[in-house]
Amino acid sequence: MSARAIVLRTLVFAALALFILLPLAQTLTLSFTSTLRREDIPTGSYSLINYRNIWESAALTSSIVNSLTYVLLNVALCLAAALPAAYAISRYRFTGDRHFLFLLLAFRMTPPVVLSLPIFLLFSKAGLVNSPVGIAIVHCVFNLPIAIWILESFISAIPRQFDETAFLDGYSLPRFFVKLLIPAIAPGIGVAAFFCFIFSWVEVVFARILTVTAGKPITMAINALFGFQTDIGLVMAMTVVSLIPGVAMIWFVRNHIARGFVIRT
Repeated sequence: MSARAIVLRTLVFAALALFILLPLAQTLTLSFTSTLRREDIPTGSYSLINYRNIWESAALTSSIVNSLTYVLLNVALCLAAALPAAYAISRYRFTGDRHFLFLLLAFRMTPPVVLSLPIFLLFSKAGLVNSPVGIAIVHCVFNLPIAIWILESFISAIPRQFDETAFLDGYSLPRFFVKLLIPAIAPGIGVAAFFCFIFSWVEVVFARILTVTAGKPITMAINALFGFQTDIGLVMAMTVVSLIPGVAMIWFVRNHIARGFVIRT
């Protein structure tokens, strides 16, 4: 490759990186900037006032706790339900098994707003409105097909002799799942957990509908900050805080995600 091509490629990548990272850099900078007139801190000066205001606001801190609660519960429910379902679809044959998986994915493609009213009426009767548990359950309904689809492909990549050998060695089905199957498909579990986490963390429609007066997640808390006199610094600080769990999730499952995408491709 010529020096001219190398320089051109470097410039293209640098421009792309600048385009992607510039909004993030601006968000981070504004989160440490006092954007409202205050007696003790001049406007435009750098400080931790925005993060201190988040810590001192009961509504903002509770929204962070609510979001973490329903997202982690959603991931746990999806994995607990998807693993046996994916194993059944992969290892057993029944009438309509392939069509069943297709119908699950087709249901996932349904726009959430179409089902918002029926779900609200059903959850209100069940007492699950204004609760992170309600959001976790409805997110599980939409994320479960994706988790099943991902895990089924990983389980199908494992030969059936793997199961038969374990059962001949005296493994029960639950022990086989815990001791052998889960470690064997750990990359797939990491990929499924990642997508369930991200889809639930950024979802807004059901989070808005199912939290009328209480249990509001971080997305609704950020939306409530906009008004006649918006504290841009506080909004950017909440935005930075909302990015931390996603970055932490990627960090903890990074090895599984990398191996999982390589295996799938």
